[in-house]
Amino acid sequence: MAEKYIKLFNEFPPVSTEAWKEKVVADLKGADFDRKLVWRTNEGFSVQPYYRQEDLEKLGYLDALPGEFPYVRGTKTNNNDWYVRQNIVVKDLEESNKKALDVLMKGVTSLGFVFNDCAELTVADLGVLLKDICLESVEVNFVCKCQTCNIAGLFAEYVLAGKWDPKNVNASVSYDPFGNYLLYGRIKNGVEQAMTQAQDLIAKTAELPSYRVLAVDGKNYGNAGASVVQELAFSLAQGAEYLSSLSEAGVAVEDVAKNIKFNLSVSANYFMEIAKLRAGRLLWAQIVKAYEPKCECGCKMKVHAETGSWNKTFYDPYVNMLRTQTEAMSAALGGADSITVLPFNAIYEDPTTFSDRIARNQQLLLKEESHFDKIVDAGAGSYYIEELTASIADEAWKLFLEVQDNGGFLAAAKAGFIQTKVKEMAAKRDLNVATRRENLLGINQFPNFTERLEKPEAVEDALKPMDLTAEDAEIETLKPYRGAQAFEAIRVATDKYAENNKRPLAFMLTVGNLNFRKARAQFACNFFAVAGYEVKDNNGFATVEEGVAAAKEAGADIVVICSSDDEYAEMAPAAFEAINGEAIFVVAGAPACTDELKAKGIENFIHVKSNLLEELKAYQSKLGI
Repeated sequence: MAEKYIKLFNEFPPVSTEAWKEKVVADLKGADFDRKLVWRTNEGFSVQPYYRQEDLEKLGYLDALPGEFPYVRGTKTNNNDWYVRQNIVVKDLEESNKKALDVLMKGVTSLGFVFNDCAELTVADLGVLLKDICLESVEVNFVCKCQTCNIAGLFAEYVLAGKWDPKNVNASVSYDPFGNYLLYGRIKNGVEQAMTQAQDLIAKTAELPSYRVLAVDGKNYGNAGASVVQELAFSLAQGAEYLSSLSEAGVAVEDVAKNIKFNLSVSANYFMEIAKLRAGRLLWAQIVKAYEPKCECGCKMKVHAETGSWNKTFYDPYVNMLRTQTEAMSAALGGADSITVLPFNAIYEDPTTFSDRIARNQQLLLKEESHFDKIVDAGAGSYYIEELTASIADEAWKLFLEVQDNGGFLAAAKAGFIQTKVKEMAAKRDLNVATRRENLLGINQFPNFTERLEKPEAVEDALKPMDLTAEDAEIETLKPYRGAQAFEAIRVATDKYAENNKRPLAFMLTVGNLNFRKARAQFACNFFAVAGYEVKDNNGFATVEEGVAAAKEAGADIVVICSSDDEYAEMAPAAFEAINGEAIFVVAGAPACTDELKAKGIENFIHVKSNLLEELKAYQSKLGI
C-alpha cells in the first residue's frame, strides 16, 4: 500500500506575521506594542513576544549537525552526556581522597580538587590524593588559587609513570594568568614568564591529549554582575589572547586551542543561558579557525559550567536549590561538557554532607529521571532559542571586537575597559534589584517573615565582595559579589539590633475600600519584612481612630495606612494627627493627592516605583538601627 502523507490543517489558510501583529495590536486596545510586549534585555537586544519560522531564514548555521563545524549544536554526536562534577577543598590529602572515593560511589563522575594555598606538592602527595581512583574512568580537575602551584606538570608525571593509558585520561588544571590579572591586579613574574610557563605545561603534557592545562575562568565576570553577553565576549577575548600570545611564541595554534577549557557561570536566565553556550561554541569555532589550525577539531570549545553565585542568598537559603536546579538544566540543554552544582549553602558556610548530596542529586535527577543526557541539542529548531543564540552571538561579537580595538584582552584590562563595562552592568542590575525589576525571592520580594539568624556575626564574610587585590596591583580588579548583599546587610543589622532591643513592628492600618486595603497591606508587609521587621496585618478597622488605637496598643514603630487613593485625602491626615509622632507614619501607594498630604506634614510613601533599598536604609536610620 502506497504511503500517504497528509498535511494537517490544510483547510486553514496561512496567517502572515503582519496579520498576527494586527490582531495583537487590536487586542492591546491602544497600548503601545513595543512598550507592552517587547522585552528589553541587559544583553543589548530586544526579545519579541513571539517568533516564526521566517525568523530563522537569515541564520546560516542551521544545516550543521551536532558535532559539525561551527558546533552550535554541540560537540557531541550520539548523546548529551556530561560529567557530574563535585569540588573538594583539599586541606588534608588522605581525607580528601577518602571523600573523593565516597562521592564517586554516589554518582559523581568528575572531581574538582581545590587548593587554597601555595604548598608545593610531590608525586608521592598525588599518590595519596588519587589513591584507588581510576583515572581512565573519572575526570579529574585541579583548581589552584595560587598560580605558582606545581600540580599542573606534576599530574602529567604521575600519569605517565603509572598504569593508565594517557590517551584515556580526562583532566584539567585552572592555570589562568590572564584571568587572575583581573582578580589580583597583576601577573606574578610578568606576562612573558606566565607564557613561558604555559608553553612548558603544554610541552610536558603533550602525551595526554585530553588534559587541558589552560583555563578561561569566565565565571568571574558573571559572578561580578556582568551580563550574559559580557561574560561570553570577555571570555572569548581572553581565550583569543592565549591563542595569540602562545602561537606567536611558536606553539601550534591547535595545541593551544586543545589545551583551553572555558569555565563559565550559569545564571537564572533560563533560555538565555542555553543560548549563551550555543553562541559561545559558534564564536569560538570561528575565532580559532581564523588562526588557521591544521585540524578543524581544534575549533571545538570545551565548557565546564558552574552555577553562579551572584543570585544566591543566605536568607531563605533553600530557595538556592530552586535556582541551581534551573541553572543546571540550562547548562545541560546548552551542551556543557561538565557541570558543577554548588551546594545551596556554599556562599556562607562549608558545605555539609546534606548539601553536597542535594547538589549531586540535582544533576543525577536530570539524567536518570528527566533523561536530559539522551538528546543532543534538544532546543535546536526552537524559533526562540535559535533567535536568542543569534542575538547573543551578534552582541558578544561586537563587544569582542571592541576589546580587540582596545589592543586585545590584556591591553583592555590594563586600560580599565573590561572592568568599567562590568561595573556599569553590575550597577544597572543592582538598581533593578533595589527597585524590584529583578527579583531575588526571599530577599527583595516575598521574604520569610519569621526567619531569624541565630548568629548574625557568622555571615559577616558573606556580606563582602571578594577582594583579591594584590599590594602591587597595577590595575583595578574585578570583585565578584552577590546581588543580595545590600539587602542582606540591612536584615542582618535588624537581627543584631533585635538581640538587645525590641524588633521593629510595622503595623498595617487597614481601613476603607476592601480590595485596595488588602492589596496594599500585602505589598507593605512584604516591603518592611525585607528589612527583617515584624509585620502585623489586619482584616480592617471601621474607623481611623480604631486603627490608630490598635496600633498604639500593639507598640507599633511604623504605622502604614492602607486604603484607596480617594479615601486617603481625608483618612491619611486624620491618622497622621492621631498618631502624633508616636510612630513613623507611612502611606501605602502614590495617590493623586500626594502633594496635598505632603503639605500637611506626611513625608513617607511606599509604592511599586520606590527604590526599596534606599527606602529601607532610610527607615533603618529613623529607627536608630
